[in-house]
Amino acid sequence: MKLKINLLVLLLSGFFTASAQNWGGGVDDDDIHFGFTFQYVGSEYKILKTADWRAPFFDPELGPDSFTLRSVSSKSSPGFGIGFVVNKRISENADLRFTPVLVFNDRILSYQYTNPNMDVEKKTSATMVEFPLGFKLKSDRRNNFRAYVIGGGKYSVDISSKKKSNNDLVTDPAEKLVNNKRSFLSYEAGLGFDLYFEYFKMSPEIKLSYSLNSVLKDEPLHRYSTPIDKLMLRHVTFSLFFE
Repeated sequence: MKLKINLLVLLLSGFFTASAQNWGGGVDDDDIHFGFTFQYVGSEYKILKTADWRAPFFDPELGPDSFTLRSVSSKSSPGFGIGFVVNKRISENADLRFTPVLVFNDRILSYQYTNPNMDVEKKTSATMVEFPLGFKLKSDRRNNFRAYVIGGGKYSVDISSKKKSNNDLVTDPAEKLVNNKRSFLSYEAGLGFDLYFEYFKMSPEIKLSYSLNSVLKDEPLHRYSTPIDKLMLRHVTFSLFFE
């Protein structure tokens, strides 16, 4: 009998605990609610090269160059972001989300030449303020779990110092920078999961974004920008939302 009572108490405790956790602080019932996010960002370029990108670049100050490009590539480089969430409830299965975030990340271009001694990487460091607006479509909730997909667009602005990226101040042609536009638009899509706890919910999310237009800044050509027709920026973002 004592064993049965203990089992009953244990089951009731589990029931009430699950019920409490199932509530999630009531965040999904609010017309508007807020939260914050931490993000890991992987950035890389999609490079569209000019038709004669292999042709040696002629610099009037240096005379004819004897090197020839073998490849131009971009590898993913890490970054991180912090921001907050404004969530507008549309229905039981749909939300409108505004998630402004401050992002610190680098973007890297690698140049390989027929002469390996001339191989070089050009890094662009950016401090971005991003303003994503997305539509979140959610599945029905199952206890403490809900899956969702999200899609939308974002406007990005680089707030880092202009002086650090000013090619007019660079006298050595080999030190010229491949600068990016200070602002651009992107479209994005992703998926995630809402995990409900007693007083809040946590949402791991992965999202892909792609710039609508080239982010390459229009400026006088130099040996690193001449082979490039367009630079399209891609982000893979893993986020943790707390609401």
